[in-house]
Amino acid sequence: MEKSSAERTNKLVRVVLTGPECTGKSTLSEQLARHFSTVFVPEYAREYISGLCRPYNYEDVVHIADVQRLQAHEPFEKANTLVFFDTYLIITKVWFNVVFGRHPVWIDKELSAGTIDLYLLCDTSIPWTADRVRENGGEMRERLFVMYKKELDDLGCRYNVITGTGEDRLNHAIDAVNHFMQESRLLL
Repeated sequence: MEKSSAERTNKLVRVVLTGPECTGKSTLSEQLARHFSTVFVPEYAREYISGLCRPYNYEDVVHIADVQRLQAHEPFEKANTLVFFDTYLIITKVWFNVVFGRHPVWIDKELSAGTIDLYLLCDTSIPWTADRVRENGGEMRERLFVMYKKELDDLGCRYNVITGTGEDRLNHAIDAVNHFMQESRLLL
């Protein structure tokens, strides 16, 4: 099996928080960065869509995907061994397919490149709360969780499902990162 980017460079471990809407990805990204004394990359899609004065379209999502790809390749001089990403191209690929029935081919190539070392797939233990950019509550959250998991499995990505709420959820995420680092023989 191909080595992860962290194993190849022995410098930076890229960890992505993924999962359906309103599953604590943003909160966990910040908490994990604080716990591990490093940086996190906030969710660009939410910021971008919030700033639109019209419904989003295919080209908007292409732009979001391009930014996510660029962010994943930044050197992050202020990071220690880890950097956390609040969402990445797994979510965007599924978003494209659910809303538009297609996605740019380059996304598959990028996802297969092994840029991301570990995914933390957040389950739906946290209740969904509506806001102006969320679209997928109810049963769709569970369907999306299954779609994200299938993408991770199909790509052979390293991931852990993060369950629970509050401190339990944070502790599950911390344990998953620590386990990955120990198993990979990477030091924090």
